[in-house]
Amino acid sequence: MPDRSRIPRTIALFNPYIVRTQAYLSAGSPVSNADRLGLLPDEVNRWQVIAAQWATLYPLYSDKLNTRTITLKDQLLQLIRDCVSLDNQCRLLDRMAASTQATLTDMNTFGIKHGLLQKRTRTVPVAPIREAVSVTLVQQGGGIITVKCRTASAPRPAIASGANSVQYCYCVGTIPPASAEESSLIKELSTKALFQLELGSGSSAGYLYIYVRWYHTRYPQLAGPWSALFTTLIL
Repeated sequence: MPDRSRIPRTIALFNPYIVRTQAYLSAGSPVSNADRLGLLPDEVNRWQVIAAQWATLYPLYSDKLNTRTITLKDQLLQLIRDCVSLDNQCRLLDRMAASTQATLTDMNTFGIKHGLLQKRTRTVPVAPIREAVSVTLVQQGGGIITVKCRTASAPRPAIASGANSVQYCYCVGTIPPASAEESSLIKELSTKALFQLELGSGSSAGYLYIYVRWYHTRYPQLAGPWSALFTTLIL
């Protein structure tokens, strides 16, 4: 199904669109925008012919009192359909969107959504997360503990820049683990910086031992350092 958000279907909106795009195709030096985006000369010529016919008819249509007629309106609407048909036949806008040479200016000029271009040009992080996690443990009773995570500079719980989640590992008991690498620890993720651990009323009088770090689910190799061990008595 064609994307109706690209080429306007009304006369009022199509007029600035065709004026803008026909000028843009031939602009650029030493290589025109059309050549850079991989359009063929015949395709560009067909687009320019539509633009030229439009430029002749639209001023007459704009004069409501003297020259606007139903026939003239129908001719303009047919030119819009011709432009849409040309795009459907040659996949012009799809090819522009897929071009490795496409820019955000190209997308904006032709009314193409930016999604594919943004995905293609998104910067992939390479540096590990350096921020340590500051943790506050709040007793709720009944074996429920609220965990609040923030960076040292943040006034309230929030995921650190470069992360999209909090990774934590914990255990309940009376003997603290030696490190976050102990295999007996339960390891979980939270996409929120404030979350609750429901340890059950049977855990009361035991201790919660928990390590926390900033984490990115798409780039686990860039996870931040584990925090120091946080401990609280479970009520």
